[in-house]
Amino acid sequence: MEIYELVIEMKLLERRLTLYEEKYGILSEDFYSALMEGKLSQYDAYDETRSDFSRWKGIYETWLRRKKQYTKKMEQHDLAETLRIQPAY
Repeated sequence: MEIYELVIEMKLLERRLTLYEEKYGILSEDFYSALMEGKLSQYDAYDETRSDFSRWKGIYETWLRRKKQYTKKMEQHDLAETLRIQPAY
């Protein structure tokens, strides 16, 4: 995957994460930490939150993987050569 494709996908994922962050009132990073530490198990009894949390977790983990790929690729490329400059007409 090219760097610009990673950026586009990460931004799409961030839009989806924002919906959950606004709905539940916390940032994805904090949600993910609490979930992984088992601090949200009291919500397992509720179908909607269990379903939301599962999707939210998956989207966030995908975002983390893309961010890692992006960082690795950026370390290997010169920023000036990576920029996608559109000519001004």
